[in-house]
Amino acid sequence: MTVRLTSLDAFRGFTVAAMMLVNNPGDGAHTYAPLEHAEWNGWTFTDLVFPFFLWIAGVAMTLSFARRAEQGGKRLDLLIHALRRAALIFLIGFLLNLVPRFDFAHVRIPGVLQRIAVCYFVAALIFLGTGLRGQIVAAGGLLVVYWMLMTLAPVPGFGPGVLEKQGNFAQYVDGLVLSGHMWVATKTWDPEGIVSTLPAIGTVLCGIFAGHILRAPQTPAEKTAWLFTLGAALVLLGAVLSPLLPINKNLWTSTYSLFMAGMASTVFAVCYWVIDVQGWKRWARPLVIYGMNPIVVFAGAGLLGKTLAMTGAGRAIFRAVFQPLPDPYIASLLYALTIVALFFGVSWFLYKRNWIVRL
Repeated sequence: MTVRLTSLDAFRGFTVAAMMLVNNPGDGAHTYAPLEHAEWNGWTFTDLVFPFFLWIAGVAMTLSFARRAEQGGKRLDLLIHALRRAALIFLIGFLLNLVPRFDFAHVRIPGVLQRIAVCYFVAALIFLGTGLRGQIVAAGGLLVVYWMLMTLAPVPGFGPGVLEKQGNFAQYVDGLVLSGHMWVATKTWDPEGIVSTLPAIGTVLCGIFAGHILRAPQTPAEKTAWLFTLGAALVLLGAVLSPLLPINKNLWTSTYSLFMAGMASTVFAVCYWVIDVQGWKRWARPLVIYGMNPIVVFAGAGLLGKTLAMTGAGRAIFRAVFQPLPDPYIASLLYALTIVALFFGVSWFLYKRNWIVRL
């Protein structure tokens, strides 16, 4: 029987809270370095957030599908469920991109939710169609194929192996397929583009590997040890290979996928040991509540951010309440923490009424 893990809910809540923190700086010019993405190669705390979501999706998929199978669910039913869920997540992300102009001619097609949807569905196909060995082969194949494309495929005017913002293979494909429908901040490439989705699927598959560990007939201590081992192995592999292919979030390089999946497994191993094995659950309750409606929080934060920017209210609030503080970095951080607290209030309100949006 598959038991729901409080540690996974808490880890999801931590990731949602971190997303709120890094996505809502009060003053972009005075943000602590860990709360910004790495400019290109390398990583910061902020670069952990997105791959953590994908990794969690892999773990949750493994446990959820097992539970549904135990209840009599057939493989086709699980596939239809995955397709429906992925389609809804993609649609929500696309609709958020349409707000406020609803300009279909220039709307950004990729996005965070769109990538989650595609990665989730493809990983579900692999999970339902293969065993653990096939899933390992699929993950390795995706990472190797992406690496080969980025280093060997020639780009017109640049040649092969360019890993800068302009001239890399992922940027070239995005320009061919998504021209006019990419992130407005870049216009010529998209951080959630087509080719870089391949290693992102690998991140979900690494979460599936952790899910297999959790379902194994072993003691909690042994499961914890294996989660740490998986995490350490992936972090080490990503770091060792990084001189050959840099860790890069915007390109979602194979080394980034490995390294961040390893970090997720390691952090979750701590959560699992402390919360579910040792039984210290009370302190994690706020995180569990925060993680209960991640889609609602993500969509609500996106709409609020656009509204505050469009009306100028966000800037006005920051200037009136936070900017007078003597340290501009503290002012920016406190604004972000206020948004974190606001959406915890939203999550708590939904929790108290037992309103949980399940896609």
